[in-house]
Order: sequence, then structure tokens, then C-alpha cells
Amino acid sequence: MAFVSAAMTVRLDEAKVAYEVNTAHIDTEPFDLDDVVTSPLDTVPALLPDPCQTPIAAILQRAHQRLLTGGWCSGVLVDQDGAHCMLGAIRVEARGNKGLEADAAAVLLDTIRRRFGDVESVPAFNDSHGGGRIPMRMLDDATGVAANRGL
Repeated sequence: MAFVSAAMTVRLDEAKVAYEVNTAHIDTEPFDLDDVVTSPLDTVPALLPDPCQTPIAAILQRAHQRLLTGGWCSGVLVDQDGAHCMLGAIRVEARGNKGLEADAAAVLLDTIRRRFGDVESVPAFNDSHGGGRIPMRMLDDATGVAANRGL
């Protein structure tokens, strides 16, 4: 690692010298940076528009956010600590609309199957993992799939 760092430093030094040599003939006048920056910079990031304008994508995005903030579990829809499995989070975010819940679960299962092959169901996939990293990633991927399909 030290050798790579030293080699990169040498290359950067050589590039700096080459730049100075190649641009020495160009006349430039020094300038004051205060003349260039005349107003304070806006350092507050602008809010991005919600990428999930479609109902299924919005449900999947909220389910992903629920798992990030409330925790992930397996074996049950909701555990005693309030953590949810993938389907439990979708069910909560569908707010009782069984049609939206079924559509969101179908998009999620399709996304899982494209990546992992033949998977029996969303709960079976969820329960086959010892941690929430992959299930949460699949919810995030399914959000993009639903948005791209206009669902």
C-alpha cells in the first residue's frame, strides 16, 4: 500500500511539473478570490422531488423506510419490539388496501426471483436470512422496479 501511495505521489508531482511547463507561455493576471465570490453560498441542500409518484413504488419505499427505522425481523409479521418483516412492513404501509398490498408483494417477489431464482414467497425469502440487509435491499430494488413500470 505504501508503494502504491509513493508511486501515485511521484506521478502527481510529474503531472504538476508538466502542467507548469506546458502552461508557462500563457499570460494570466492574478485575481482576488473575493472578486469572484460576491455572495454567500447556499449550503442547504435542495429537497429532491419524491421519486415514488406511483402507489406501489410509494408503498415499497415506505416499507423499506419502516425497516430502516423500526427494525427488521423474521418468523413473524411484527415482533415484540415493533420490528417488521418485509410483508409486515408492506401490510402496514398499504393501510388496509389489500389490492395494493398484493400488488406490492407481487412486485417484490418478482424482483427477488429475478435475482435469486425460484423463491416460494416473500415470507420464505425474508425468513431465510439471518439479518435485514438483503431483505431491505430487495425492498429498495423493488421500489425502483415498480417506479419504472409505472405501478
